[in-house]
Amino acid sequence: MKKVFSRPRSLKETPFHYCPGCGHSVIHRLVAEVIDELGLRERTVGVPPAGCAVLAYNYFDVDMVEAPHGRAAAVATGIKRILPDRVVFTYQGDGDIAAIGTAETIHAANRGERVTCIFVNNAVYGMTGGQMAPTTLLGQVTTTSPQGRLARREGNPLDLSQMLAVAAGSVYIERTSVTSPKNILKTRKAIKKAFLTQLEDKGFSLVEILSPCPTNWKMTPSEAIRWVDESMTKFFPLKVIKDAV
Repeated sequence: MKKVFSRPRSLKETPFHYCPGCGHSVIHRLVAEVIDELGLRERTVGVPPAGCAVLAYNYFDVDMVEAPHGRAAAVATGIKRILPDRVVFTYQGDGDIAAIGTAETIHAANRGERVTCIFVNNAVYGMTGGQMAPTTLLGQVTTTSPQGRLARREGNPLDLSQMLAVAAGSVYIERTSVTSPKNILKTRKAIKKAFLTQLEDKGFSLVEILSPCPTNWKMTPSEAIRWVDESMTKFFPLKVIKDAV
């Protein structure tokens, strides 16, 4: 019998610790599938910083280098410059890349660093208790915005991908989601294109992935998926934001 579906070689046989309905496990698999398809397992280096994905090195069966909170783009830059034959990717949440990591990420994009960022946006700080993140929507209730986020008080949600698209060295930026089989396949395609952008020495690439966080949103997994589709995409529309490839 022909085997048509199995665990990617670039994922270890380790049970995920993520909450039920979380998108991280799906995204992990997609990244691993792309690494396998492109034959990059022996030359890939992943860089996860703090946050829900801090234990990514337990799951990806490639070389992994832990970065301080927000500093993944800087660490990835150093690795890529010293080892230019490696394929280097960061794996970051919105509370990391769009908060403490904005400076490193914007300047890496502006310099056109040949790295790829996987940006998981669930509009909240997941690991530390559900606090408001830079990407939290207006009106969204979190542990630090119990009355809902107000523009005058906490500012508007930060659209980091649009900001990075302005940077001269950014080449490919796309926003996708993992809320349906169709969207998951689009996300896989975007991740592959981002890796190819690096392999072809074109410049900086990033895929922003809208991902459900049922635990901190106080929703069921089904409700969280609907909330991404019906609420998050109004401010963060799914689209190719920049394609200069």
